[in-house]
Amino acid sequence: MKKIALILGIIIIGLIAFVQLRKRETSPDFLNKEFGEIEKLFSKRDFANPEVSKANVAWHLDHMLKTINQVSKKLIDSDPGAFRSNFSPQRTFVHTSGIIPRGAAESPKNVRPPEVVLLDSLERQLSLAKINLKKITDLNEKANFQHPIFKQLDRDQTRRFLDVHTNHHLKIIRDILND
Repeated sequence: MKKIALILGIIIIGLIAFVQLRKRETSPDFLNKEFGEIEKLFSKRDFANPEVSKANVAWHLDHMLKTINQVSKKLIDSDPGAFRSNFSPQRTFVHTSGIIPRGAAESPKNVRPPEVVLLDSLERQLSLAKINLKKITDLNEKANFQHPIFKQLDRDQTRRFLDVHTNHHLKIIRDILND
């Protein structure tokens, strides 16, 4: 019984350490590879596959970019003194695994795309997203964003969320295009 408790303790400590390391999305080229992929997908924005997603490629592209820009703005405008560390089992799972279960949540209204997504809107949002990610790199580590499910996230946790969220939607787009 002591062996099992020791093994579980080591696993838990390892998991916590892993989460701490994974949440630090601090490289200067953060999301650059994804931005390149997003830009290439602009030409396929009208593709749809209802078996994979109710939304077409344009919806996912617009949503990803709106999320990056809205969250970045909240982080930039935040009060680092208001940050309070907290625990969220959902955040721990998503940040550790890098997986957002499909259909598990509904997008907040402020990051939902319009009925028709225009190419020039996607291009403007992508340019702004690149600027915003550079801005948040230099923010105080306690700059924060209130996520509806994951609770209050600090700068590095927010960057991890943006990474996982962006890749989640890119995977959906790849599935739309592959089926």
